[in-house]
Amino acid sequence: MESVFTLFHIVMAIINSSRAQENYCSVRGESTYPQLWKHGDIIVGAIFPFHSKWEITNSSYSVMPPAMNCMSLEFRALQYSQTLIFAIEEINNSSSLLPGVSLGYKIYDTCGSASLGVKVAMTLLNGNENSISDQTCTKPAQVQAIIGETYSSVSMAIAKSIGPFSMPLISYYSTCECLSDKRKYPSFLRTIPSDYYQTIALAEMVKHFGWTWVGAIRRDDDYGNNGMAAFTKIAEELGICLEYSLPFFRTYSQEKVLRIVEQIKSSTSRVIVGFVTPWDLEILLHVFSEHNITGYQWVGTEGWIADPVAVTLDKYNILQGAIGLAIPKTTVTGLKDFILDVKPLKSAGSAIFMKFWEEMFTCKYGIQNNSGDIPVCTGEEKLSDIENTFTDMSMMPIFSNVYKGVYAIAHTLHELLGCKQTCLTKMQPDPFTFLEHLKKVRFKTKEGEDVYFDKNGDPPAKYEIINWQKNKEHQYEFVTVGLYDSSVAAEDRLAVNMASIVWAQNKNQMPKSICSESCLPGTRKAVQKGKPICCFDCIPCAAGEISNITDSIKCEQCQQDSWSNADKVECVKKEIEYLSYEETMGILLTAVSIIGALMTMVIAIVFYKYKNTPIVKANNSELSFLLLFSLTLCFLCSLTFIGRPSEWSCMLRHTAFGITFVLCISCVLGKTIVVLMAFRATLPGSNVMKWFGPPQQRLSVLVFTLIQFLICVLWLAISPPFPFKNLKHYKEKIILECHLGSNLGFWAVLGYIGILALLCFVLAFLARKLPDNFNEAKFITFSMLMFCAVWITFIPAYVSSPGKFTVAVEIFAILASSFGLLFCIFLPKCYIIILKPEKNTKKQIMGKVSIN
Repeated sequence: MESVFTLFHIVMAIINSSRAQENYCSVRGESTYPQLWKHGDIIVGAIFPFHSKWEITNSSYSVMPPAMNCMSLEFRALQYSQTLIFAIEEINNSSSLLPGVSLGYKIYDTCGSASLGVKVAMTLLNGNENSISDQTCTKPAQVQAIIGETYSSVSMAIAKSIGPFSMPLISYYSTCECLSDKRKYPSFLRTIPSDYYQTIALAEMVKHFGWTWVGAIRRDDDYGNNGMAAFTKIAEELGICLEYSLPFFRTYSQEKVLRIVEQIKSSTSRVIVGFVTPWDLEILLHVFSEHNITGYQWVGTEGWIADPVAVTLDKYNILQGAIGLAIPKTTVTGLKDFILDVKPLKSAGSAIFMKFWEEMFTCKYGIQNNSGDIPVCTGEEKLSDIENTFTDMSMMPIFSNVYKGVYAIAHTLHELLGCKQTCLTKMQPDPFTFLEHLKKVRFKTKEGEDVYFDKNGDPPAKYEIINWQKNKEHQYEFVTVGLYDSSVAAEDRLAVNMASIVWAQNKNQMPKSICSESCLPGTRKAVQKGKPICCFDCIPCAAGEISNITDSIKCEQCQQDSWSNADKVECVKKEIEYLSYEETMGILLTAVSIIGALMTMVIAIVFYKYKNTPIVKANNSELSFLLLFSLTLCFLCSLTFIGRPSEWSCMLRHTAFGITFVLCISCVLGKTIVVLMAFRATLPGSNVMKWFGPPQQRLSVLVFTLIQFLICVLWLAISPPFPFKNLKHYKEKIILECHLGSNLGFWAVLGYIGILALLCFVLAFLARKLPDNFNEAKFITFSMLMFCAVWITFIPAYVSSPGKFTVAVEIFAILASSFGLLFCIFLPKCYIIILKPEKNTKKQIMGKVSIN
């Protein structure tokens, strides 16, 4: 119905404006007159909802609809009007502000109707004359600016209608964020913060309390829908989810209301954010009590959280512990006494005063009351005897907004009229010029409050955080528990005294309202399919990943040299693994290497002591000592594989291993050739030993070793081994190893050793049956057989062994092959030398005597 009225008035305005060719203009419909007025040099308009509703009539659209019949007088609107009158009277009595210029006012009633609001706004612009002789149907605006309206939806309709005329509309209570859009509402300003700041403050407050899963009920109009849309957007940015957002209007059918009730009952959230008004709460609270919907934590907007009317409606303690935002408490000196002194109200409009007086004292003017049911109003009743909305001053912050709006107009006029000792003119400035100066005005009230408008026509936002608490008399009190100030740094905007808050159901413990429990450090959130982001599962971080904050949305990968600890909450340096001298394996291998070297030295000492005995002489003592020396080096070179790899140790370990083993095999090969040559020398006419005497033996060992030396030099020159951090084999460890540099170089060194060992084995195998009791070829064959077996086994074990075990396998191969050579070649000889000296004779060695 309201939208129909609005459309009707807009159409009528278009029709009237199109009749420019006629010689007169007329105002269609009944004339509308102000409820309160006063003459002055410059008039200030005002629009207040003196009534909260109107009588709904059926319109046929064939005849002019009747005038709107307003009902339910609102005492709050009368307080607002008294505030406006107080401010104007104060300005008119001031010698410093607008000296010599008197302000008047015209105050109209909208009944909370957008259509009536547009009508009275146009009336304030053009007046109520039934005919105008000017053919253009234009004339100066009747008022300088308009104060109003309470409801955002009404203010939107008015602001859009008067915006093209640059007529300022200064609202004291319309908070819809949409009104900050200067393209749609170019002449709208307000002295109350926008819902934009309120929604930010509400969302930050909800986040501060740890509520991430909330429900919402919104008034189904521009105020509720726009406010909730803004809140939802900001809440999502802060990680807050709305389980539901339900529209509600006091004219909803019973079926719609029951659907709201059922949805709240089936919800899991325990917090309800209410973008509603006290009149909506009146119905909601009644329905909630019928269905036992209690125990919810209510979060309120400034539209109802600090309104005493809402307190009187909560008869069922449903709102106990409610918390929300309210305009900060303030005082205007002398205003309370002025409001309670209704003489100005009586003088400014007797009709509204009579209706007010009858409502206030439940009496009637001008009737003979014979029955005594309704007393006669005398006009001398005392307001001090009444406690109701009109005598309640809890809405003083809103009264102050009206007061500041009037003073903003006065200060702008003061500047435009050139007022100093007196004003240079009393002529009303044109609306556009006035509006541009009004946007830039800045002044301080007598209480010291700084008043100005930003680029959107909004004042700076400050809110008190109000908590509903019951006193000893079980009555609600509005207790301030915090403050929100948008003018300070983001981290300092919200300040809350948590200890002073009483929560829902009079509990001291803050309620919990979450969809899923917080994910602890070491886990990450995984959103549940088909549900809001606040409903999630907690997934442990994978190995090598961490999360060190609660409710982390992802796990961070540790750097290459780090690894996650057991709890996955921090990256710790990876364990560095290499074969060290301090660990058991390193100690054992070191001990075996040293034992092997010592045993070799002992055998060398034995051989040296018995160097003149037949068994030592028969086995080529020179090559034997050289072999023992090379075996000592082989045992000792294994020590280079133990310890932290370095650039020099990596180059030394492989080259020392390659050269010493070639020296060792070269000696064995030389001994094998000597055996073969010695047998050939026993044949008649053979002179073969002169071709492989001691010089040739030494030369062969030198040449074979020199070849390996050259291979190692080429390896080191082209791509030498180097220390390397192996990060791939173990994810949780760093393996320090020696990278081969050139794999070809390594396998060339190893292959050359293998070729010499194979050649030595073949030659020794051929000489194994030579007629000699102590045929060294047999022992060389066994030693080479063991040597080859060890190194053939070494290759797959080396390739497949992980980490430090690779080095251990290589050391084991070195030690095993060294011990094989030492035991197979020298142990039998030591046995004869030490334990069987009687067999250490030339005859025994040459096989001339049988061995028992």
